[in-house]
Amino acid sequence: MKLNSKQFLGLDKILSYEEASVIILPFAYEGGVSYGTGTAQAPDKVIDASYHLELYDEVLETEPYRMGIVTVPSPEVPQDHYAMFRTVYEKTKALIKDDKFVVLLGGDHSITCGYFKALLEKYGTLSAIQIDAHADLRDSYNGSKLSHACVMSRIRELTPDAFQIGIRSMSVEEAGRIKLENLSVCTMYDFRTGTFDIDSAFEKLPDPVFLTVDVDAFDWSVIMNTGTPEPGGFFWDEAINLLQKIFTYKNIVGFDVVELSCSKDDKNSCFAVAKLIYKLLGFKQAADFQRGKQGKI
Repeated sequence: MKLNSKQFLGLDKILSYEEASVIILPFAYEGGVSYGTGTAQAPDKVIDASYHLELYDEVLETEPYRMGIVTVPSPEVPQDHYAMFRTVYEKTKALIKDDKFVVLLGGDHSITCGYFKALLEKYGTLSAIQIDAHADLRDSYNGSKLSHACVMSRIRELTPDAFQIGIRSMSVEEAGRIKLENLSVCTMYDFRTGTFDIDSAFEKLPDPVFLTVDVDAFDWSVIMNTGTPEPGGFFWDEAINLLQKIFTYKNIVGFDVVELSCSKDDKNSCFAVAKLIYKLLGFKQAADFQRGKQGKI
């Protein structure tokens, strides 16, 4: 398979597609946004920022790039919502068929559903963990069922097992649904006050698990530019500790990072997202090693 002309991390030695275990798939789509724009530029800018990352992780005491990471070109991105869904689904399905661990780099949050469907077909059953400021539980928004505001409604149609963390913005209808259906949702208030049993929620969530990270989950001091900003999000260490726990206790079989909005005046947000992706891959590498060591895989 053809590789992207720009590779995540900008390594001097580029592996072949066949040699890689991890594929970064950029998908520069922002057809599902409802407020700010700029998410279509994000994948390219994050890859540029990744050139400046240190390859050694001082916490994990390893170099996660050694797991074998390559970046493939972004497919042609249709603006029609349903054509977008089909494109993401078909592209990720082909990569999964080749036994690749796929990192989908958006783009707005509406790209998530196609990837989730492809993974679900591979594994038969699949849970979801959402890190996000917004509940994304609307059935339709601005006339579309594939708006970024509907992503968790679409995922919950495919699986009964989903856990949403960091939520701090929702409509009254979404709040009513959470209570009526007793959905597993840990708001940011719950997280900060310790009133939600996160460990118990993890235990109840069956493996394997898909992780979707909307960067508006973060505080503005970490990631400033995003399509639908909300104050009061995760600080860097809070999020990293939570994400490391997720990878340690759950078998994550794919993840995406979405909703970064680029600005020429803000290089920090792109760098933070690049580092986030590299951290998550390090957690994946460490978790797989530990499970293999324990005979769980």
